[in-house]
Amino acid sequence: MASAGLRRELECSICLNLYTNPVTLRCGHNFCWDCIDQVLNTLDGSGVYACPECRAQFQERPTLLKNITLCNLVENFQSTRPHQEETKIWCTYCVDYPVPAVKSCLHCEASLCDKHLRFHSKSAEHVLTEVSTSLKNRKCSIHKKILEYYCTNDATCICVSCCLIGEHQGHEIKSLAEASEMGKKKLRNVLQKLITKKEETEERVWSLEDCWRKTKVKAAGKAESVTALFLDIRRRMDDVEKRIMSELSRQEEQVSRSLSSLIQKLEINTEELSRKMRYIEELCNTTDPLIFLRELDTGNLCDPEEEEGGEDPLRHDGGDWGAEVISRISQTLSDIIRDINYTFVAEGPADILLDVNTAANNIHISDDLKTVSRTLMNQNRLETALKFQENQVMSRNSFSSGRQYWDVEISGSLLWRVGVCYPSIGRKRRRSYIGNNNKSWCLCGGRQVYNNRCSVLHNSHVIQLSHQISSDKVRIYVDYEAGKLSFYELCAPIRCLYTLTATFTEPLHAAVCVHKGCVKIAGGDAIIGEDWPICDSVSLGC
Repeated sequence: MASAGLRRELECSICLNLYTNPVTLRCGHNFCWDCIDQVLNTLDGSGVYACPECRAQFQERPTLLKNITLCNLVENFQSTRPHQEETKIWCTYCVDYPVPAVKSCLHCEASLCDKHLRFHSKSAEHVLTEVSTSLKNRKCSIHKKILEYYCTNDATCICVSCCLIGEHQGHEIKSLAEASEMGKKKLRNVLQKLITKKEETEERVWSLEDCWRKTKVKAAGKAESVTALFLDIRRRMDDVEKRIMSELSRQEEQVSRSLSSLIQKLEINTEELSRKMRYIEELCNTTDPLIFLRELDTGNLCDPEEEEGGEDPLRHDGGDWGAEVISRISQTLSDIIRDINYTFVAEGPADILLDVNTAANNIHISDDLKTVSRTLMNQNRLETALKFQENQVMSRNSFSSGRQYWDVEISGSLLWRVGVCYPSIGRKRRRSYIGNNNKSWCLCGGRQVYNNRCSVLHNSHVIQLSHQISSDKVRIYVDYEAGKLSFYELCAPIRCLYTLTATFTEPLHAAVCVHKGCVKIAGGDAIIGEDWPICDSVSLGC
């Protein structure tokens, strides 16, 4: 009722609709701007203007002043009123003014407020439900009776007549409440699955976001390392430039001094030759033979070609002293480029996961597919052509291009082998051990068997390493295109144990063979700027 009263207060007395751009006359009454403007237009020429509400007269056409407060009230009323009218259902029997209904009668197809509900029939055929505007939809379209049952065969709501005489005879019938509860139970199961799925998705999103954040932090750290690396390279290049320019200046000064000394000697020789030439000319002009012959014997006038000494000045053009400097520049630049290449030695640590389908029955694989350990308990794995007969497993993933590396940690193992193999490697007997055939390469060792000394194997060819290893961590690095396989000891500083060269013709898998103890595979965490030492390469091809 309050809402109805407010609407009447917001209606224009001319058009009887809500105010549109309301304006106020001097008498205080409000109208729509268009409505009062039309009224005043009809009064033009009459000599007097009057308010349509109170008949107050004005000698001049009144100025229309916009009522901002009333305009705001109308806008607020219009913004809330449609929602209220849509969401509320009014009593069917209250005709003077709208009153919200509290119940609906399916039999009467009417909605009732509290007042009319008190006087409504209480008979069984008058079924009261929650307020609804679609009362006809709650009755059977054929028998015009209330829908009280649910046919599970046809998945439709039916009335009692449909059950007794209709087309649903003999079908599985349930009450609406029972069918509704069963449907809700199914939906709750679906809801629970959706909640679980949502939680898993949110956890995955969180994990990815955390990985993203870590990647950004790691990338920032790598960028700082790269910046520092190239600053160091520029510093080293500046130092090389200064040393080379200094060497050039020194050699130039040395050659200049040598040439200056030689020029002075040649100038003295030139003066001496000029003197002799003048003397010879004077002697040739002598007419007295006796004097000529005496002077000729005492003048020491030997043939210049017979004089010893006198270096060829053409041989003193400074020599090829710049070639040495250029050679040193080339060597220095080669060293720097080599350092850069080995600084960025790999694209990133490989995520190695072990393939349980290839694991022998006498080794155990951890749940994260990273750790291999020897066990006395038979694992009873399914016999397949992929499974090794004993002591060995290979990785699930492989690579046939690029550069990859990963780390392995050996703990308590008396005898172990780590390396790479082709997928076509044999699976039976000791010949299938990595390193014992031409389809695999490995580093092997053991604390008691080899006294912490390692060997490199390929096709049963053994290369014994002389020094002992002190660390339990080994890094394996593969450059597929270059055909290089390197083994590093992860100590401080990192030390290259050996590098093999081969022409790889198949995809490579990581492989582990363990006789006692365990071997754990890690992705590795190379730091940009870290120096990876260079190993001498030895060809052990297929």
